[in-house]
Amino acid sequence: MHIVIMGCGRVGSALAQTLEEQGHTVAVIDQDPTAFRRLGSSFGGRRVTGVGFDQDTLREAGIEEAGAFAAVSSGDNSNIIAARVAREMFGIENVAARIYDPRRAEVYQRLGIPTVATVRWTADQMLRRLLPSGAEPLWRDPTGGVQLAEVHTSTAWVGHRISRLQDETGVRVAFLTRLGEAMLPSSQTVLQEGDLVHVMMRTDEINRVEAAFAKGPEEEGGH
Repeated sequence: MHIVIMGCGRVGSALAQTLEEQGHTVAVIDQDPTAFRRLGSSFGGRRVTGVGFDQDTLREAGIEEAGAFAAVSSGDNSNIIAARVAREMFGIENVAARIYDPRRAEVYQRLGIPTVATVRWTADQMLRRLLPSGAEPLWRDPTGGVQLAEVHTSTAWVGHRISRLQDETGVRVAFLTRLGEAMLPSSQTVLQEGDLVHVMMRTDEINRVEAAFAKGPEEEGGH
């Protein structure tokens, strides 16, 4: 897929590099040509100097053959205008805008522009680290019966295998976040200190699962 990104700051450059590594073609738009230094010499995509909501600039970036558009500049208004131009003028379905003001983000979400409210997201992530009890739903199936959630895990589980955690709690571990990187565990994977555990579980079993994760392993087998 060809993807156009407006904004070559830390988020835009990281996004561009990741997408290119995944095999997509990428064009990055920024008003400041020096910003493209963040992309590094190995980046093979287009670097387009200009304003991301200008139609000619967007055409130069290949918007007409793009499958997605991301607006991640430092300006909320610019991001929203660019996202709307991409959606309404060029018919791009997969559009997302980064917004700093969470109240604005909710308004634009209702207008049909998917938004990532940076401040709200960062605040939520900080709260998860400061007040780690409870499960944070990341995804629910349409019926609401099953959900993917990050569940706070007692340090008593550190050193034990994922297979034991699953057997004793009755959940399926979907993935771990270890040192900032997501990883798919095997049954032999051993939990390390600092791992964030993301599990698939029935929504009506959240309280039981939280209690089992907080309690630690059963006595037999020792810890």
